[in-house]
Amino acid sequence: MESLLKIENLRVAVENKEIINGLNLNVGRGEFHIVMGPNGSGKSTLALALMGHPKYEIKEGKIEFEGKEIVGLSPDERARRGIFMAFQHPEEIEGVKIIDYLRLLLEKVKGMEPLKAQEIIAKKAKELWFSPDMLHRYINVGFSGGERKRFEILQALLLEPKLLILDEPDSGVDVDSLSLISLKMREFHKRGMAILLITHYGRILQHIDPKIVHVHILKEGRIVLSGKEELVERIEKEGFKKVFEECGCNE
Repeated sequence: MESLLKIENLRVAVENKEIINGLNLNVGRGEFHIVMGPNGSGKSTLALALMGHPKYEIKEGKIEFEGKEIVGLSPDERARRGIFMAFQHPEEIEGVKIIDYLRLLLEKVKGMEPLKAQEIIAKKAKELWFSPDMLHRYINVGFSGGERKRFEILQALLLEPKLLILDEPDSGVDVDSLSLISLKMREFHKRGMAILLITHYGRILQHIDPKIVHVHILKEGRIVLSGKEELVERIEKEGFKKVFEECGCNE
């Protein structure tokens, strides 16, 4: 499989504290990768570093997307190249209506005309259970956890990125929202979108075909184990601590 995202010896610091410590990862076009790990292992740091968050300083290593180095590019430029991230904790934005934000997003990232953007937004919003009234609310203000996560997926549905990074889409959501989000993930994968799913639990695999996934376990900022769905089953059954002891990853 042709490489879409290639990470080599990545080291990332936050406020001078190194969180990612020599991480290597390859994601091919259309592949579905899952990154798991205990709290504090660096999962969200990895996602935010990939998106170019200014708080996350790249100390060493390479991040290549479609064969080109992207370290140093702004988040906007990375989005234009085809990378999108759905956040774990989407922020409220008072005074900015969803419809206005999404229209501007399509204009800036995809070069779409305003009227065409409005038409597509209205159509796609229905797929994520957003009514016309909801589109005129301020971004995430008064939204439930499930509504916030569905809004993140709506943005991905509109932008159709080449690489979708999902930071714990299964946390803080209701059962119905999780089912819908999982359905959209399956649709994205079938369309050939590469997915990098970051999660603490393996329960989301109950909603997708486990045979399609590549699983990586993160510990102290680096990948210590990789495998298939059986690795998730071991984590769910034995816990991270036991698996780390068995593989000698604590040494």
